[in-house]
Amino acid sequence: MKITLPICFVLFLTISFNTFGQNATIKGKVTDAKNNFSIEYASVALFKSTDSTLVTGIVTKENGAFELVKIPQGNYQLKVIFIGYETKYFKDIHLTNNQNLDLGIIALNPSSKMLNEVAVAGQKVTALNKIEKQSYKAGQFESAKGGSAIDVLKNLPSVAVNSQGDISVRGSAGFMVLINGKPVLADAQTVLTQLPANAIDNIELITAPSAKYDPDGRGGIINIVTKKGASDGFTITANAQGGLPSTTDYGNLKKPKRFGGDATINFKKAKWDISVGGNYTRNDNEGYREGNVYTKNFVNNTISRFPSNGERSFDRYNYAGRASISYTADANNVVSVGLYSGKRYQARLANLLYNNTTSNLATNTLIKSTTYYNSNLQTKEGTFNLGNFDYTHTFADKSSLTASLLYEHDNLYGGTQNRNLKYPNTADTIQYVNNPYKRPISSYRFKLDHSINIGKGKLESGYQFRHDTQDGIFDYFVTPLTSQSDLAKFKGSTHAKNQINSVYSQYSGKMAKLEYSGGLRYEYATRAVNLSYDANAHNLNLSNLFPSASLLYGINDGLKLKAGYSKRVQRTTNLELNPIPEREHSETLEEGDPDLLPEFVDLAELGLIREFKKGSFFATLYYQRIKNPIQRLNSVYADTILNRVYTNAGNARLFGMEAGANLAPFKWWSIYIGGNLYNYKIQGNISILNTPVTILNSSWAYSINGNTNFQLSKTLSLGANVNYLSKRPTGQGEDGQFFVPNTSVKKTFMNGRLSASLLWQNMNMGFMGANKQRITTSGTDFYTTTNYISETDVFLINLSFNLNKFTSKLKLPTSDVGDKEF
Repeated sequence: MKITLPICFVLFLTISFNTFGQNATIKGKVTDAKNNFSIEYASVALFKSTDSTLVTGIVTKENGAFELVKIPQGNYQLKVIFIGYETKYFKDIHLTNNQNLDLGIIALNPSSKMLNEVAVAGQKVTALNKIEKQSYKAGQFESAKGGSAIDVLKNLPSVAVNSQGDISVRGSAGFMVLINGKPVLADAQTVLTQLPANAIDNIELITAPSAKYDPDGRGGIINIVTKKGASDGFTITANAQGGLPSTTDYGNLKKPKRFGGDATINFKKAKWDISVGGNYTRNDNEGYREGNVYTKNFVNNTISRFPSNGERSFDRYNYAGRASISYTADANNVVSVGLYSGKRYQARLANLLYNNTTSNLATNTLIKSTTYYNSNLQTKEGTFNLGNFDYTHTFADKSSLTASLLYEHDNLYGGTQNRNLKYPNTADTIQYVNNPYKRPISSYRFKLDHSINIGKGKLESGYQFRHDTQDGIFDYFVTPLTSQSDLAKFKGSTHAKNQINSVYSQYSGKMAKLEYSGGLRYEYATRAVNLSYDANAHNLNLSNLFPSASLLYGINDGLKLKAGYSKRVQRTTNLELNPIPEREHSETLEEGDPDLLPEFVDLAELGLIREFKKGSFFATLYYQRIKNPIQRLNSVYADTILNRVYTNAGNARLFGMEAGANLAPFKWWSIYIGGNLYNYKIQGNISILNTPVTILNSSWAYSINGNTNFQLSKTLSLGANVNYLSKRPTGQGEDGQFFVPNTSVKKTFMNGRLSASLLWQNMNMGFMGANKQRITTSGTDFYTTTNYISETDVFLINLSFNLNKFTSKLKLPTSDVGDKEF
């Protein structure tokens, strides 16, 4: 007995220690499913299967690896999370003592939405920088709620929107628009005005696109990523908005109407992911226009002045329905279908009083004068229909092949009605001109994309065929009949056809702290323009290479350097190719050139990214060399009429720097500010309608976009933003500065599922000079300046409701959109 007790005690200790030491481990490596790059700082959490209690958690290392240790035997669930990617779940994990479970490579798919919690707990990450793009979360721009994609986009550091709604990226008006990675026949303004801001999750700026992307767009690519359900279950989101007229009276014939709504329903279960949505938006705008123009006639030794002022207002509405279906047959086969159908309408009314005078050019002696009233109504309407089909197959070696088909048909029509009336008796008509048109367009594209892992990187290759045709019928009716000698050229028909065959290959990978990507794209493009009054065919055949390269080097955990190069093309639109003049105003004609050449752009950039505990900062130097820049230039058609013609204006170059910072000094306060400073120079000796013209203009310009949010309580927040665009040079003059500030107050209810926002847009308060811009051009024989004054101090209310029955987090559904040049 004296020996037995110690032996039993030792045996008990041995058994006990062995029991406590028999704990399991789980390890693995987290990577990006698209490019196999390691994901650092991904969250890995282990929960008990019985009650979902958190057992342990860890973040991944620089190489994406993790290891959870000292886990008691039992049944568990594992969750892997990283912002910008779909969450990965491992269910029914059964661990035994001393088991070492190796999950291997855990590939996360980039998500079409970032995680967005219902309850506010500090500030969320609002911007991400990757090797070839910058991603910005749309939800941080509260003043954009209820608006369109443009209202979100104009807050980004390198983006500027002027008084006409024209968008530029790094000072360049041309860029390509993608919706969820899919291209549209892009008039960017039309595409973005039809997409509700509430449906957008984030916006990606791809400033130096790789070879796998279409090379379209001088300024690069903007990819709009819409919201999407991320967990099994049923999700619904709905928004409604209404607004009052401006507090300032502009003397317009009628008050603007502002109201709208959108709703999207998503159902995701097992192999199916289905989304259905729709929206209606009415967003009129009232305003005023002040103009001053003169032309010089050196033959008759006269100068004609025709200043004007009066109403310039817009009636606008659009509505659309959307649906998308994705079916995952198994782990290796995914099929998706998307449909979109919508309509857009815009009517611009300009009621202007003209005071025309003709004087001697040398002595300024008055020869004659006329006062008349001009009513100019320009309408644009379009129905847009699009469908896409995608199939992806993943092979046993993890390589994949994707086939995509995209079809679009749009029916565009409208016209301009120009009435010159006597004054003050406006019942008497001097001249009535009606300029109706129809421009239906059809397009399809087919793509094959293959990717395979080779070495430590990925090789991607593909083929694409693009085809579009557009017919145009243009009429011109004048009452009373005129003896105008060139009347025949104002009416006719056009037929334009574009075809592009392209192949590409690119390799991307990571080596230690260096990420890299390089590729080459080849295109053979043909263009044909046929005119009813011209027997000559206007054909263009182009064979071009488009190389690209990108580098991202991590100096340390918080500092990265990047560099990139991409060759781009800014293709001509069919409107720019149409030589049949349109009577835009009493004082203006507009026409295109069927032999217009596309722009070719060499784009290079060098930048740094600095991340720190309470925010991030980036700065990028960039350079663009532009061949055949497309400009809309003025010439004199008659003593009181200018002709605006699309033409190639020699050569241009642009260099500058963009910078942005995300800061969160406190949990309740976030700041985002971005800016762009650039120098633009354009020069060339050209001919406009057989008249020689010398183009030479160079100047600095800049834009600043700022946004701040204050979380006053768990359910109440205050936001403000400002957009400023300085004077900037154009081919024949300059566009004046443009300034728009906005504020918003947001209150949430029902644990965040219902929110109400009060928006104060275009703040002016009678002294700030907001929402107006002067545009000026000049030549040897003309000068024109116009001040566009749009409404200020507009108040709107936006209501948003979100419902998800099956998850505690708000997983918003997707809507898919396709649009076309308007």
